[in-house]
Amino acid sequence: MLSFRLAYIFCYNLLQFCGHSWILANTIARFLMFGKDALADTFYSVGFVMSLCQLLSILELFHIADGIEKARLLPRFFQVVEKNVLLMVVIVLEELQSKPVVCVQLFLWNVLDLLRYPHELLCVLDQPSVAMLWSRYSLWIPVYIISAASEGATVYRAADSAPPAASHVISVPAVLRFYLLVLPLGASVTVWQLLKERRHHLDKWNKRKKRK
Repeated sequence: MLSFRLAYIFCYNLLQFCGHSWILANTIARFLMFGKDALADTFYSVGFVMSLCQLLSILELFHIADGIEKARLLPRFFQVVEKNVLLMVVIVLEELQSKPVVCVQLFLWNVLDLLRYPHELLCVLDQPSVAMLWSRYSLWIPVYIISAASEGATVYRAADSAPPAASHVISVPAVLRFYLLVLPLGASVTVWQLLKERRHHLDKWNKRKKRK
């Protein structure tokens, strides 16, 4: 019998998949129509939906903690924090929103999520696909590393764009530069945990195929 938890996690993954599909399709269509000129206002076109999807991704931490989703909490925590912090920085610094690096960052984030959510949907339906499994746990890792490097470039540009603060206020550029130092550590931990997760799931798949 279909349980509420199963229906909820299916609807959540479907909603995220549809949201990121729309963002990626919109971004590619605008680039094909307007070329490089589309880079300047990509954030204005998809920023609201992207922010909504990333805000909803905070729920995934509760999914893992509650056992609805079988995944490691630490790497997902770093991923959620990275994206939401960087989005807040981009939203606050309006002059950064028209930079090409922001468009590249949004593109990479959506590629990552479209590698993950279809796999999660198939797992909820108990219809796993080896192609989606491989994409989720093999192709996802190098794309994530590129995305983390792009995040570093975005934060660096943000640190240069941020206005200097008064002496009694926390310096935004200083906070961003500190975040720039922490980012490689968080990304390294995430990649290490994901490699372990990849080995576990691929071994599990191979054992399942042997039993059949």
